[in-house]
Amino acid sequence: MMGKYDEDARTLLTALGGPSNIGSVTHCATRLRFVLNDASKAEVEQIEALPAVKGTFTNAGQFQVIIGNAVASFYNAFMAVSGLTDQQAKPTEQPARNENKNILQKIVGVLADIFGPIIPAIIVGGLILGVRNVLEQVSFGFLGGQTIVASSKFWAGVNDFLWLPGEAIFHFLPVGITWSIAKRMGTTQILGIVLGITLVSPQLLNAYLVNSTAASKVPFWDFGFAQVNMIGYQAQVIPAIMAGFVLAYLEIFWRKYIPEAVSMIFVPFLSLVPAILVAHTILGPLGWQVGNVISSIVNAGLTSQFNWLFGAVFGLFYAPLVITGLHHTTLAIDAQLVADFGSTNLWPMIALANIAQGTAVMAVIYLWRHDAKVKQVAIPSAISAYLGVTEPAMFGINLKYMYPFVAAMIGSASAGLVVTLLRVRASSIGIGGLPGILAILPAGWGGFALGILVAMAVTFAMTLLFNKLGVFSNEKAPVKTSNEASAVVYAPISGAMRPITEAKDNVFASKAMGEGVVIEPTEGKVFAPAAGEVVILFPTKHAVGLKLDNGAELLIHIGMDTVELNGDGFVVHVQQGDRVEKGQLLVEVDLVKLKNKGYLTETPIVITNSDRHNLKWLKKLKSTIISGEELLICHTKLGTAEGQS
Repeated sequence: MMGKYDEDARTLLTALGGPSNIGSVTHCATRLRFVLNDASKAEVEQIEALPAVKGTFTNAGQFQVIIGNAVASFYNAFMAVSGLTDQQAKPTEQPARNENKNILQKIVGVLADIFGPIIPAIIVGGLILGVRNVLEQVSFGFLGGQTIVASSKFWAGVNDFLWLPGEAIFHFLPVGITWSIAKRMGTTQILGIVLGITLVSPQLLNAYLVNSTAASKVPFWDFGFAQVNMIGYQAQVIPAIMAGFVLAYLEIFWRKYIPEAVSMIFVPFLSLVPAILVAHTILGPLGWQVGNVISSIVNAGLTSQFNWLFGAVFGLFYAPLVITGLHHTTLAIDAQLVADFGSTNLWPMIALANIAQGTAVMAVIYLWRHDAKVKQVAIPSAISAYLGVTEPAMFGINLKYMYPFVAAMIGSASAGLVVTLLRVRASSIGIGGLPGILAILPAGWGGFALGILVAMAVTFAMTLLFNKLGVFSNEKAPVKTSNEASAVVYAPISGAMRPITEAKDNVFASKAMGEGVVIEPTEGKVFAPAAGEVVILFPTKHAVGLKLDNGAELLIHIGMDTVELNGDGFVVHVQQGDRVEKGQLLVEVDLVKLKNKGYLTETPIVITNSDRHNLKWLKKLKSTIISGEELLICHTKLGTAEGQS
């Protein structure tokens, strides 16, 4: 898939004379800095015509290409298409990265990497299964107590047809998982696909039929000295993930030691066959054994005098069971309860767990309501969960951010406790989510409705609370921007102010970076000019980028070419991602040291997306200003992305 800047990066590479003409490339806060072997080969007009390029500039033997705030992303794209080596590319600045993740967050990160590429299919499958639940499982009074499928040949045909993609997506989910792992690990993707197919092959006993098949009827491979059951792993996640990583690491291992001349023959064979064998002899049976243990615990809980406690515990842990695929083991218990007692008190808790996951997604939609990309995935995921299929909600949204998943577990536990105490029972299984109320015995409708309210209220409230506190959080929702489109910007530093056109750096003076002013500082303290978020803070500490609450993006560039000091003379008091308030200390700089080393200390303050804002200056542009004085009013133009948020 082509990246946003790939085409511009390729054109830039050609216009610079190709890789052979590039001695080195680095980047600073806003520009790429090239040392060219032959500067005359650079096609300046062609480069400046690129959409991502705001201008070019030559200084001290460096050919500089001005990109703006997206320079890091453009740099990555350029390096990817150019094939330059580490010796040719030593970036002087990189965005700060948060490496302080705990084990749980890292595991969830791996899950997100694996499921990210297959989320579109899971969303489609979830909606399909949800529709099929309504068509074939729900009896309607106006249809004479029949289901839609039973009363209409057309809808029966639609229902049968929808099972084709529904089965392909969920029964064959291990194929997508093993492919995604191969893609993530950089190994041979077709081998990942083949491995996944061997886990769900029609030669194997379908995973959904294992519990109803007598042990003597289970097919097996007979190796003489040992027999291996031929059991499929339809919809099983954990065996597929484990098998996928075994395959990937085997391939990586063999590629290190097998000569390249014969690697095409031996590496695939020695990677794929052992991975299949391990999957069917160790990983698969281990997964089923774990499932049997869980089933026994569930059965004991349902029949004990502490069944109300079991309701809370089962509600709490049902969602993690879905992640592993082990939730299928509860179907046998449900079916046996229906057979023995005519109803089950387990299924209502499963339906409420679906509703809790859907509600967690609804809370995320509320928190991220200004982010169209999040809503694009979240809305269909919530619908799917409310119809009884939670995988899109969990893998697409709740596990990604983590705190909604934990909140849904708590909401599910609370609802499970309520419906168990109220002895709510279902007459059948298979109808999950909100339609699940149609499977509840009439005497329990009120109790189940109360369970729905509890699941929704607790989950929604806990999701908002966890986001606010920042607990169980991989990524917090963005702080809600001000309803006002205007923001007053105050002077971040004291000194003599001039129009940006009088900056000694031609890039800033040409307004290629946006409208602003330049201040010759008289003190070495830089303060936040308004409330917002620190979105750019480079290790060299000489430049800070803020996104103000009205969407304005403001860059404070302390001195000229001070990137070369590599942070010497600078002390930062914030981190990238921090929320800052007006007047908060951002950076301290030793102005004397900068001047003694021969660097200009003039500091441009620029609104880099000034094309989206109207600026009203509150101070004469040629005057002395003190930090904290009102500098300008920045008003978002109607019709811009910020104005519509």
